Amino acid sequence: MGLLRSTATISGLTLFSRITGLVRDVLIARAFGAGPLTDAFWVAFRIPNLLRRLFAEGAFSQAFVPILGAAREQQSEDAVRQLLDRVAVLLTVALMVVSAIGVIAAPWIVTAMATGMRHEARAEEFVSAVWMTRAMFPYILCMSLVAFASGVLNTWRRFAVPAFTPVLLNLAMIAASLWLVDRFDPPIHALAIGVMAGGVAQLAVQWIALARLGLAPRLRTRVGDAWRDETVRRVLRQMLPATIGVSVAQISIIINTNIATWLTPGSVTWLSFADRLMEFPTALLGVALGTVLLPSLSRAHGAGDTKAYGALLDWGLRLMLLAGIPAAVGLALLADGLVATLFHYGAFDQRDAMQTTTAVVAYAVGLTGLLAVKILAPGFYARQDIRTPVRIAIAVLVVTQILNAIFVPFLGHAGLALSIGLGACANALALFVGLLRRGIYRPAAGWGKFLLRLVLAVLAMAAFLILANARLDWYALQATPMVRIGWLLGLVAAGGAIYGAVLLLAGMRPRDLRRAR
Repeated sequence: MGLLRSTATISGLTLFSRITGLVRDVLIARAFGAGPLTDAFWVAFRIPNLLRRLFAEGAFSQAFVPILGAAREQQSEDAVRQLLDRVAVLLTVALMVVSAIGVIAAPWIVTAMATGMRHEARAEEFVSAVWMTRAMFPYILCMSLVAFASGVLNTWRRFAVPAFTPVLLNLAMIAASLWLVDRFDPPIHALAIGVMAGGVAQLAVQWIALARLGLAPRLRTRVGDAWRDETVRRVLRQMLPATIGVSVAQISIIINTNIATWLTPGSVTWLSFADRLMEFPTALLGVALGTVLLPSLSRAHGAGDTKAYGALLDWGLRLMLLAGIPAAVGLALLADGLVATLFHYGAFDQRDAMQTTTAVVAYAVGLTGLLAVKILAPGFYARQDIRTPVRIAIAVLVVTQILNAIFVPFLGHAGLALSIGLGACANALALFVGLLRRGIYRPAAGWGKFLLRLVLAVLAMAAFLILANARLDWYALQATPMVRIGWLLGLVAAGGAIYGAVLLLAGMRPRDLRRAR
C-alpha cells in the first residue's frame, strides 16, 4: 500500500472516530453542561489518559516500533514471536501493578492534578473525581496492550484496525450517556463505566486482529525470561529517555489542568471541548502521517537509505502544511460557528459556547506547530535517537510555563490554550533545526513555488470566510439547528472549494502529493 493511500485510510477511519467523539461530547455538553461535576469527570478522565499517552502511545511506541521493525528485517520469525511474547508479558504485569496503585492512591492523584478541588465548597466535586478516577484507572492496562497491538499491526502495515478501534470508546461512552445515567447518582458517574467498557472493547478487537495474523502473544511466558531478554531490555532502555520526553508534555498538561481548576468553574470543560475540535486536524493528518512515517522511516534507516529517509520527511512536511495551514485558519475564523453548532444546546448555554470559542481560537494559533511535531519527531525516533527530542521537550516545558505566567492573568483559560499552541510551535522549530543541522533532512527542490501557491490559496479562502462569517449570528440560530448546520457545512465546503481551486489555478496537481511506494 502506498504511503498516501495508507495515510488516507488512517485519516478516513480517524475521521469516523472523531465524528463519533464529537457526538459523544455533544451529548455530554447537552446533558451536563459545563459545571463543577463535568469538570470533575474531565479531570478524572485525564488521569488515565495522561498515563496512556505517557507509557503506551508515547514512550512505549517510540521505543518498541523501531526495534520491532529492525527485528522483523534482521531476525527469524521465531525470534520475532518470542520478542512479542516477552514484551507483552512484561507490559501486562507492570501495568497491572500501576493500575492497582492508581486505584488505591486516587485521592492523592486527584489532589495533585486538581488542587483547586480541595476547597471545602468543592467537596462533592472532589469526591466524584476520586470515584471516577478509581473506576477508570484500569483503562491504562487496556490501552497499553492496545498500543502494543497497534505497534505490531502498524509494523506489519495493517493500519485500518488500529485507526478504527477508538470509535469503540466513543460508542461505549455514548451508550453510557444515553442508557446508564439513570442508574447512577450523580448521573455523570455513568461515563466512567462507559470509558472502561470502551477500553475492553478496543483491546478485544485488536487482539483478534493479532490472532488472525498469527501474532497474538502467548502470555504464559515467564516474567523472569522476559526480563533477561536483551532485546526486551533494549526496549526498556529506550523507553527511559522516551518516558522523560513524553512526560514533559504530560507535565505541562497536568500543570495546565491544575491551573484551570483555580479559574472560573467550567474552565476544564471549555478547554476539553476546544481540545476535541483540535483533535480533528491533529489526528486526521498529524497522527495519521506520524503512524505511517515511523515504520517507513525505520525501514529506510535500517537499510541505510538516507535519500529515501529525507524524501519521506519532505513528503510528510509538504502534505502537513498543505492541509494544516488552511485547517488552522479555518478553525480560527469559524470557531463561533463550530462551537455553536456542535455544543450550544441544553445545559451548555451561550456563555459556555463563547468561552469555548476563545479557547478554540487560541489553540488554532499553534495548530501547525502541533502537526509539525508529529512529522518531525519520528525523524529522530526512527534513528532510535530519543534524547534529542527529550532535551527539546524540556526546554519547551519551561517556555510554556513562562507563557502561562504572561497570558493566563489576562486571558484566563484561553491563555492556557495559547501557551500550549505557541510551545508546540517552538518545539517544531527546534526539531526542524535539529534535523537540518545533523544533515538528516535536506529540503528538496521546489519549496518556494509550493509555499507561494499555498499562501495564495489560504488568503483566498480566508477572505471568503471573513466576509461570509460576518453576516451570520450563530447563537441566534439555536432554535433552528438544521439551518445552523447547513450554514456551517456550506461555509466549510465553499472555503475548501475555493482553496482547492486556487491551488489548481496556481499549478498544483494531485500527482504532486504522491510518494513512491
